[in-house]
Amino acid sequence: MTRIRLTREQSRDQTRQRLMDAAQSIFIERGVAAASVEEISEAAGYTRGAFYSNFDSKLELFLALLRRDHDRIMRGMEDIFDDASAADMEARVLQYYSTIYRDNKCFLLWVEARMQAVRDPQFKERFAEFVREKRQAIIDYIDRFAARVGTPLPLPPKQLALGLVALCDGMQFFHTLDPQDVPDEVVQSVLDGFFRKVALDA
Repeated sequence: MTRIRLTREQSRDQTRQRLMDAAQSIFIERGVAAASVEEISEAAGYTRGAFYSNFDSKLELFLALLRRDHDRIMRGMEDIFDDASAADMEARVLQYYSTIYRDNKCFLLWVEARMQAVRDPQFKERFAEFVREKRQAIIDYIDRFAARVGTPLPLPPKQLALGLVALCDGMQFFHTLDPQDVPDEVVQSVLDGFFRKVALDA
């Protein structure tokens, strides 16, 4: 079997993704502070030099992980627009919002990032900037969604985005902490009910 030769750009991207995958597993298991650059590099199959050829620091990699996860979420949201009527879009976004927490393997990374931001003023500044970008992307999405389906918004998009994200994060936190007390069906019921009432006014 002929081995496909990667371009320099493809090889670099592959290295970055492997380093990020290794770091994600380690960060989730033991936290950012407990992980070392050497450990991440070794887990990915690379040297310390390869790490620093791709990331300036461990926290730089951490932010890249968060951005990758945010991009994944936004791609899922964008898929809702594909070949769908207004009614289909409402059903799709409701289903997506009320079940997104199930596939959020990176939730603990976001919890870790908030804790890191409290302890590290420099990281806090960069993380806060990224969170504002993330929220703005959701605000823009809500604007486009409302225009497309013709649904009047009960709150300004900025407030609606903040509330929906906070509710989803909060429900996932309670579910992660005690899944027996807050099982899947409860999380989905709460998210579904609030979204119908607040976002769709149904």
